[in-house]
Formats: sequence, structure tokens, C-alpha cells
Amino acid sequence: MRKLLALVLAGAFAVAAVPGYAADNPQQERMKQCNAKAEGMKGDERKKFMSDCLSGKEAAPAKMTQQEKMKACNVKAGEMKGDERKKFMSECLKG
Repeated sequence: MRKLLALVLAGAFAVAAVPGYAADNPQQERMKQCNAKAEGMKGDERKKFMSDCLSGKEAAPAKMTQQEKMKACNVKAGEMKGDERKKFMSECLKG
């Protein structure tokens, strides 16, 4: 599984490195989309998601629990304080 992911990623980067290639090809577009969707994922979870996403077997994202939402929103809120943080957290937890 890891070898497959490594080959897919190496192929995507090799195509991206071709000089003078004006337009993005479909694989590059898919890589960009998958990377955007994988934001916040790490380790084996990210590797599995990227492998599935790049091969077109992307599953519907699982619904986050309230605790997972709170963790993710706390990370995104970063150094915010006071009313700004309260407003951000309220909006983030709704979505």
C-alpha cells in the first residue's frame, strides 16, 4: 500500500516538474483537490485518504463528533482571544 502511494505521489510530482507545461493535467488537479481535502490529517490517516482520493475511491467524509469539531476549531482559532475567538468558535462549531 505504501509503495503504491509512493509511486502515485512520485508520478504526480514528476509530471509537475516538467518545464514549459502550461496547463495543469487532470492528475495535477486531482492532487490539488485531494491535498485541500486532506488538510488537518496526519500520518496513516492522511496516507490512506490520499491513496483513496487519488485513485478515485474517495469515501464520503465521516461526520465529526462534537469533541472532534472542538479540537479542530481550537487549532484553527490559534492565538485568537476574547470576543474574536468566541465568534470564531461559534461559527466554526456550527459548520
